[in-house]
Amino acid sequence: MGVSKCVASFTIPLGATINMDGTAIMQGVAVVFVSQVYGIELTLASFLTVILTATLASVGTAGVPGVGLVTLSMVLTSVGLPVEGIALIMGIDRLLDMTRTVVNITGDAVCTLIVAKKEKEFDQEIFYNDNSELEEAAI
Repeated sequence: MGVSKCVASFTIPLGATINMDGTAIMQGVAVVFVSQVYGIELTLASFLTVILTATLASVGTAGVPGVGLVTLSMVLTSVGLPVEGIALIMGIDRLLDMTRTVVNITGDAVCTLIVAKKEKEFDQEIFYNDNSELEEAAI
């Protein structure tokens, strides 16, 4: 992608460990979904609690499949929602997990590109290179 090995070898493992954007987003959406299913109205303070708890939970989450459901229980209890609401999400969590992974990886790649550009370790020629020759060779 045009990023130096020095930058990538630092930012990618760090991002895989603490940059779980997709997990935090899913937890926020899941809390709103569960609250609406149970007819519980969330206040502004509840939303702020969800933002804080989901962010902290996603930073502390291990990068393994399905762990978002475990941390979701913590986020639900932080705003007084029933933990049983997780059962509503379990059926589609495998699909959600795949999309969370895409968001997490995209966030890691973007952060790596930003750091590389700021540190002047980014080669635009490689990044913008036309790879059609490689694609034809693969066919």
